[in-house]
Amino acid sequence: MDARQARHLHEERLLGLANVSGVGTGRDEESGEDVIVVFVTRKLPRDGLRPEDTIPDTLEGIPVRVLSMDDPETPPAP
Repeated sequence: MDARQARHLHEERLLGLANVSGVGTGRDEESGEDVIVVFVTRKLPRDGLRPEDTIPDTLEGIPVRVLSMDDPETPPAP
C-alpha cells in the first residue's frame, strides 16, 4: 500500500480527531520517503491529548508527520 492509499483509507477518521484540520501526502525532507501529513491547528504533547485523539506514528506502514498550522516554520501545503 502506498501513502495515497493509506491516506484515503484513514482520512475520515483522522479528520475527526481534535485539532486536525487536514490530511495529505508528501515526501520526508530528510529521508525522501513518502509520508502521510496530518495538519493540526496547533501541536500538543501526546500526554495532553485523549488517547483516542492521538495521531499514530505510522498508518499501514507509512510514516505519519504532524505539521502545525500555527507554526511559522511550517511550509505551506502543496
